[in-house]
Amino acid sequence: MPWFYKEGESISRKEIEAMCQRVLDEAGARRGCKLRRVLLLPPDITRAHCGAGWITEMFYKLLKDTCEVHVIPTLGQHVPHTEADNRWMFGSIPEECIHAHDWRNGVTRMGVVPASQVAKSTGGLVSWDIPVDLNTSTVTEHWDLIINIGHVVPHEVLGFANHNKNYFIGLGGKETICASHMAAGVYGIENNLGNLMTPLRDCYNWAEERFLGNLPDVYMMVTMKRNKENRLVHTGVYVGEDVDTYRMAAEASRKQNITVFDHPVKKIVAVMQADEFRATWVANKAVYRTRMAMADGGELLIIAPGVERFGEQKEVDDLIRKYGYCGTPKVMELYKTQADMQALAHGAAHLLHGSSEGRFTIRYAPGKLTRRDIESVNYEYADLNDALKRYNPETMNEGWNTMPDGEEVFFISTPSAGLWASQDKLDKARAAGI
Repeated sequence: MPWFYKEGESISRKEIEAMCQRVLDEAGARRGCKLRRVLLLPPDITRAHCGAGWITEMFYKLLKDTCEVHVIPTLGQHVPHTEADNRWMFGSIPEECIHAHDWRNGVTRMGVVPASQVAKSTGGLVSWDIPVDLNTSTVTEHWDLIINIGHVVPHEVLGFANHNKNYFIGLGGKETICASHMAAGVYGIENNLGNLMTPLRDCYNWAEERFLGNLPDVYMMVTMKRNKENRLVHTGVYVGEDVDTYRMAAEASRKQNITVFDHPVKKIVAVMQADEFRATWVANKAVYRTRMAMADGGELLIIAPGVERFGEQKEVDDLIRKYGYCGTPKVMELYKTQADMQALAHGAAHLLHGSSEGRFTIRYAPGKLTRRDIESVNYEYADLNDALKRYNPETMNEGWNTMPDGEEVFFISTPSAGLWASQDKLDKARAAGI
């Protein structure tokens, strides 16, 4: 059961900041010790819109005078923040208190999710070990309290984001991330999206119970939705240390963050904010979160003024440029024979997730990639200025819009905050849940 939670149509920043103090009070009482050394684990900048930055800063302000505080953004294999990124997201927290996760050289092996358990969770579709390599300072140093902060929202790999994803992906090592993403990719992105308990989540719950039971941690998870003024507002805060707390938050997100259509949509226009999304690796959330809504033969236009590359690391960028988003059959064929695909299994999984499988057109309007770049990876290109002129985010309505020439489009300003699906595909996905 949760330590405590709050739900409502709109929960103010002031209320959430007050709950930060309650988290510390509850933790002190439950742990029975004075808090002298605390670790804060927020998401990275690609999830900044959920308020995790100022929540983290609030914890720091409450703790800084009485204990040592450290912050590790749960980057996974994303590009580490710059000092400017940290200032923008975390405000007054000193740079020396914020540490970049090193997914290659800064992890410690905690154990292994054995192939037999992975096979059991995936119904036999996947039968390889998932090593559990986690951020070394998190799992080996002494902490009086570890606070995981994040946003519960539909997610392409785990059904819903946050909870122990913060550990196994956000603070995971290369082998963990590669084995995990490929397992989720083989199981099928559309079988994961919007499910409370996916096969990979089941594996992570198994691993958390066996390997992380000694960590003095608690999760502070938020949910959000758009209000009548079309602003994203907080609607839930869930604090606890167990799976039931996650389920409560995920159930709320499933009710609030999934838009269901009676029929597939012919055209969707999605905007990926320049200050959060700089690679198709993360901007492709526009693909993941809308693919179950897209009609065969339809078009998804992604307006992405900050996109300047494909992968988060050079080798993954090279992999995407080499093979492109070529569809599941081709990727799986290549994965069996190509050493670079096998060495970068998370990249191979990304190519699975980012393909429309030939069903609909994915058209990018990027800020810093050329037409040649975009078309070389099997996407279509749109000029950014032309796209912004026709589909101005400042004037488009969230949802359905009829353009002056009669074109009907569905506009999404923050694809990472939800999931859009036709009823038939959503029913099929839920049937695949465990």
